[in-house]
Amino acid sequence: MAEMAIKKKRPKNLDLPTIRLPLPGILSIIHRISGAALFLLLPFLLWLFESSLSSAETFASFKAVVDHGLVKIILLGLIWFYMHHFCAGIRYLLLDVHIGVDLKEAILSSKIVFGVSIALTLIVGVQVLW
Repeated sequence: MAEMAIKKKRPKNLDLPTIRLPLPGILSIIHRISGAALFLLLPFLLWLFESSLSSAETFASFKAVVDHGLVKIILLGLIWFYMHHFCAGIRYLLLDVHIGVDLKEAILSSKIVFGVSIALTLIVGVQVLW
């Protein structure tokens, strides 16, 4: 009997590229990546902010760098990371109090998080960067 419990049928070859995560799983992975990126970039962003406030010359030089198109795209990505992490964090707080735990509700709330975070990114990005 003990041998039967030990010898469970398990996959022999787990082909990771063919595994399709559900939307809540993708949301969870992006939430973790965005949190780690924001945490690691926080000292750099605070240094940039402090440097830009130190004098008018450094502010002008940072403004010239931010006016470049590639930098705007990178900053737009950082804004999306923040918005996504914030919205997904609210979703996880609701899950902690057992709101939206069922599969259909979880998929719907994942779609809402993606939609709201993209909309907020566009609103804030237009206000801040252009």
